[in-house]
Amino acid sequence: MTVRTPPARAGTREWIALAVLGVPAVLVMMNMSVLYLALPTLAADLNPGAAAQLWIMDIYGFMVAGFLITMGSLGDRYGHRRLLLAGAAVFTTGSIMAAWAGDTGVLIAARAIQGVGAAALAPSSLAVIRRLFADPGQRRFAITVWMLAFMAGGALGPLVGGALLHFFSWGSVFLVAVPAMVVLVAAAPYLLPEHRAPDARRIDAVGVVLSFLVPLSVVYGVKRFAADGFTAVAAGSLVAGVVLGVVFVGGQNRAAAPLFDLSLFRVRAFAVSVGGMVVVGIVLFGTSLQTSQYLQMVLGYSPLIAGLWQLPTAVAGTVVALWVSGLAARVRPALLMSGGAVLALLGPVLLTQVDREPWFLVGGSVLLFAGLTPFMALGTGLVLGAAPPERAGAASAISETGAELGGALGIALLGSLAAAVYGHRLGDTQPSGTSGSGDTLAETLRHAATLPQPLGGALAESARDAFTHGIHVHALVVAPLLVLLAAVTGVRTTRR
Repeated sequence: MTVRTPPARAGTREWIALAVLGVPAVLVMMNMSVLYLALPTLAADLNPGAAAQLWIMDIYGFMVAGFLITMGSLGDRYGHRRLLLAGAAVFTTGSIMAAWAGDTGVLIAARAIQGVGAAALAPSSLAVIRRLFADPGQRRFAITVWMLAFMAGGALGPLVGGALLHFFSWGSVFLVAVPAMVVLVAAAPYLLPEHRAPDARRIDAVGVVLSFLVPLSVVYGVKRFAADGFTAVAAGSLVAGVVLGVVFVGGQNRAAAPLFDLSLFRVRAFAVSVGGMVVVGIVLFGTSLQTSQYLQMVLGYSPLIAGLWQLPTAVAGTVVALWVSGLAARVRPALLMSGGAVLALLGPVLLTQVDREPWFLVGGSVLLFAGLTPFMALGTGLVLGAAPPERAGAASAISETGAELGGALGIALLGSLAAAVYGHRLGDTQPSGTSGSGDTLAETLRHAATLPQPLGGALAESARDAFTHGIHVHALVVAPLLVLLAAVTGVRTTRR
C-alpha cells in the first residue's frame, strides 16, 4: 500500500515572496489607470491631438495583451524568474523614459516599452506562485491574493495619481513604480525559485507578429473612423485587421506548436468566461476614462479631489471581491457573475442622468464596478476550472490576455466614440465665431481661455455640455453590453 506524503506547506519565506510578487501585480494595473487623472495635466503640457491622447492611453494595454502569451512561452523556455527580472528592468526603463518625455511621440514609445515589461511580469509571477505553494489550499489563497493585488492596482491608480499630481508634475505618476521594481529585482534571486518546462515548445514567430498586427489594425481603423468619418484609411485598416485575423486563426489551427491554443474555446464555460472578461474590461476601463476627465474638466476638481471622489468605487469593488470569493464555495460562480451583471445595469441608468454634480456619476460608477467585480474576482478561476488540467497554463495566459485586451479596447473604442459624440455635439451648439476650437475638451477649454468674455465662457459651457452628453451616449452603449453579458453568463448557470 502506497502512502502519499502531503505536499509541504509554505512558510514565512514563501509568504514574503508572495508579497514581493504582489508589487508588480499592483503596478501593472495601476499603470493602466493612473493616466486617467494625469491626462488633462499632460494634455495641457504636451498638447496632443485626440488620436494621440488615445494612443497614450491604450498603447500600454495593447502591448501587454499582445505579449502575454509570448512571454509565457519565453518563461517556459528560459525560466520564469529570469523573465520576471528582465520584465522589471524593461518596465523601469520605460517608466523613467515616460517621466521625462518631452513630446507626445516619446511618451507613446515609453508607454509601449512599459507594456512589454508588464507583459513579462504577469505570467511569470503566476508561474512562480505555483512553484512556491505546493499545498492546494495555500495555493488557492495565494492566487486569490495575487488577483486582488491586480484589482487594488486598478483602484489605487486614480487616488495615487491624484495625490502625486497635487504636489508634483505629471511625470511623477511614472516614477512611483521605480523603487518597487528595484526591490523586486534585489529580492527575487533570494526568494523566488527558478523553473523552466523540460518540454518547452519553440516560439511561433509568425503568430507573435500577427497577434500584434490584428488588434492594432482594427483599433487604428476605429480611431480614424471616429476622427475623420468613413475614409479610405479607416476602411483599409479595418479590412486589413479582419484579413490578418483570419490568417492568424488559420495558422494557429495548423501549427504544430500554436502560440494561441484555440481548441480551448470549444469548452463552453471557457469561451463564455474569457469573452465576458473582455466585455468587462471594455466597460470598466472605458467608463473610468470618461469619469476622470469629467470630474476634472467639467466639474473643475483638482486631480487629488477627483481621485477622492473615485475612492468609493474602489472600496465597493474590494468589498464585493472578498464577499464573492468566500461565497463561491456555496454558490456557483457563473450565477454570481450573471447576477452581478444585472446589478451593474443600474450604473448606466444613473449615468444617463449625469449633470453638473458628481452624485449621479459616482453612484453609477460604484454600481457598475461593484456589479462587474465578480467577473474579475472569479473569472480566472472559472477559466482554469473549465480547461483540462494539462492546458491550465495556456488557459491562464488566454484569460489574462482577454482582460488586458478588454481594457485596451475599452479605452480605444469607447474613447473614440466619446470623441466623435463630443465633436458632433459641440459643432451643433458652439457659439458663432469660435470655430477651430479643437477636437477634445481640453483643447476647447484652452482655446476658450484665449477669447474675450463672454464669448470664451459661452464656448467653455458648450464644450462641457457636449462632454456631458457624451457620457449619456456612453451609458446607452454600455447598457446593451451588460444585458448581453448577464444573459449569456446566465445560460451557463443552467448548463455545466
